[in-house]
Amino acid sequence: MPPGRVRGAGLVLGACAVAAVVVALVVLVVSGGSPDGSSESRGALRSPGSSPDARPSPPPSPTPEWDPRPDSLAALGDSITRAHNACSPLSDCPEASWATGTSATVESLARRLGVPASARWNLARSGALMTDLPAQAEKAAARRPELVTVLIGANDACRSSVARMTPVADFRADFAEALRVLRRNSPRTQVYVAGVPDLERLWEQGRSHPLAARVWELGICPAMLADADAVDAAAVERREKVARRVRAYNAALREVCERDARCRHDGGAVHEHRFTTRELSGWDWFHPGEAGQRKLAEIAHRRITAGG
Repeated sequence: MPPGRVRGAGLVLGACAVAAVVVALVVLVVSGGSPDGSSESRGALRSPGSSPDARPSPPPSPTPEWDPRPDSLAALGDSITRAHNACSPLSDCPEASWATGTSATVESLARRLGVPASARWNLARSGALMTDLPAQAEKAAARRPELVTVLIGANDACRSSVARMTPVADFRADFAEALRVLRRNSPRTQVYVAGVPDLERLWEQGRSHPLAARVWELGICPAMLADADAVDAAAVERREKVARRVRAYNAALREVCERDARCRHDGGAVHEHRFTTRELSGWDWFHPGEAGQRKLAEIAHRRITAGG
């Protein structure tokens, strides 16, 4: 081949090589690659820790706003919410109920919130156990109240013996089921949960009263209050088992409630309140009297109307 043609071919090949390099660099820049074969260019603008396939995370669901002034209220629970023995012996006195009562002396939660009498329902039942709560929740849900109150659990501990107390797992499961029933039928209802009172504290208060121990022998909360004057090792151990069970119930109530965005627990206020004999029923020294019902209403109102 003549020398001129060799030189011309070399120039053509050199131009092609340069063109290939330029094309490669353009592709590299457009694709975001880097000369060293990595997937990210050294000069690329990207947030630290991100990847080419990363997608923005969806915003978290907002926590429902709590309404501190509900216009309707349904109360669930047991004899405490029915104000048993608050007005007369061996009978309920719903007008003195801490939750829905009409008594000016008690100044119930409903009265404090301004809930009209036509929009408050006391669905509690004396003697109720936690296993009864889902059925009560279903009745409440049918009315679509803006607020439901729950105070239950003392009867689960106040059995004829320590061995017959409701297991904590069953207690928790029944409470969770009650909330599911409520959410299924009335999803926007707010729930206030009061803790189980300190039964051991009630024993400490009443045992010094000349009549309380005699009345308790009629069968009031035997697991805790039977043989009220006994302080031997067996009696002390029995009462401690009941006290531990009540604390476990309260822990279960709090745990389940905290998983529900529209549920507020009392934060331990009811269990921690040291009911005095003046606040207990003069008929049984166990159930809250009118003064005790007023205290329960005060605790609930403070928690329900608190901000945050």
